Amino acid sequence: MAINPKKHEMPTQNAAERAKNFREVALGYTEEIAVAEAQRCLNCKNRPCVEGCPVNINIPDFITKIKEKDYEGAYKVIYGSSSLPAVCGRVCPQETQCESKCTLGIKFEPVGIGRLERFVADYHNAHSSEIPEAEKSNGHKVAVVGSGPSGLTCAGDLAKKGYKVTVYEALHTAGGVLVYGIPEFRLPKSIVAKEVNTLKALGVDVETNVVIGKTLTVDELFDMGYKAVFIGSGAGLPNFMGIKGESYKGVYSANEFLTRSNLMKAYKDNPDTPIMKGCKFAVVGGGNVAMDAARTALRLGAEKVYIVYRRSMEELPARREEVEHAEEEGIEFKLLCNPVEIFGYDNPENPRDPKNGFVCGIKCIRMELGEPDNKGRRRPVPVEGSEFTLDVDSVIMAIGTSPNPLIKDTTSGLQVNAHGGIIVDENGLTTRSGVYAGGDAVTGAATVISAMGAGKLAAKAIDEYLSKKN
Repeated sequence: MAINPKKHEMPTQNAAERAKNFREVALGYTEEIAVAEAQRCLNCKNRPCVEGCPVNINIPDFITKIKEKDYEGAYKVIYGSSSLPAVCGRVCPQETQCESKCTLGIKFEPVGIGRLERFVADYHNAHSSEIPEAEKSNGHKVAVVGSGPSGLTCAGDLAKKGYKVTVYEALHTAGGVLVYGIPEFRLPKSIVAKEVNTLKALGVDVETNVVIGKTLTVDELFDMGYKAVFIGSGAGLPNFMGIKGESYKGVYSANEFLTRSNLMKAYKDNPDTPIMKGCKFAVVGGGNVAMDAARTALRLGAEKVYIVYRRSMEELPARREEVEHAEEEGIEFKLLCNPVEIFGYDNPENPRDPKNGFVCGIKCIRMELGEPDNKGRRRPVPVEGSEFTLDVDSVIMAIGTSPNPLIKDTTSGLQVNAHGGIIVDENGLTTRSGVYAGGDAVTGAATVISAMGAGKLAAKAIDEYLSKKN
């Protein structure tokens, strides 16, 4: 049978309709499409796709199960390596990881591995009533700080080995960046809740509204009987440009904007924690977070949304799929542009003018690409005399985040690098015995799947460490 050279398209909502609602954009493969896509897999003996997966899912085996229409069997294969299959199938950058290694991709388009993973997870969630059972306790307690992808992965892997795990989450809902950072139209909250409940069934306790470093310290966790601590607190400290006007009303960090919309339900009518909804937004940045913020602003009723990015489309780091969806929805890309100042209303003749202090525009300068930087990307260079102004009333800064210094400042023996990331060895061990870390708290803002890989690695190291102490 001839191989289809192209992966099967993902069904999606109509662009004009979805730009006005928060329902999931991608609708998922049907059973028929999933089986047809699985048939494209060559089932290579050397399995390069597994090497490209940070959590080493046995990809050819789960795809073979799909070919056989054994979808529960496929789920068991995935779940053996990943605690969050429905999440990974939606937000992992498969195109630069497992799919980039696909042998079929040498000649044709690679197998849609991520789409197939999502299909399997969704099928399981829709058809299975099986509840996992907690393993027999091995007598050791482990604390996990943060309920994002690295923390949940570490907790799940340790629970499967009989550890009594408690996850401490600073916010009122478990899920970390999966619930406060990723919009509903990309990752429904119900999906995250389902994955968290599965971990709870394994015996994992989740304590919300606990800020480690404030409510409790790492030292106090050890006093409470925990034998090891994993820090997966993410990178929630937003970065700003330091340009004039960033203090005006209507300037947001992407973290605040997305958290208010996602977790505080600011998208509802008369919300308890509203967002000041402007008519015209400028979103500064070119990553996935910038795409999420821009598309959220559109759904909140913005008349116009710009993405302002200092490099070209070729260097733009967001997933191609998210960029294409944003363009389809009408978001305008201002490429090779960089903000230099934010303007605000200031009427000294009428101090009571309600517009005073609010954003009214953003001044940008055009850029051109020069020599490559230390990451190999051509460095943007300002073009003299090319300044122009965008008429906007809200600006969202989506230029990255850094780890919050709270845990570092309250934990003895913990060292961090110049960027605030916790220093760890190759197994996730920090500079303090019994304390491990992973994900964005170590690397700074990165992908969900890389954070999961770090949580998985640390869980293995914690198990080895505590087994020796037995």
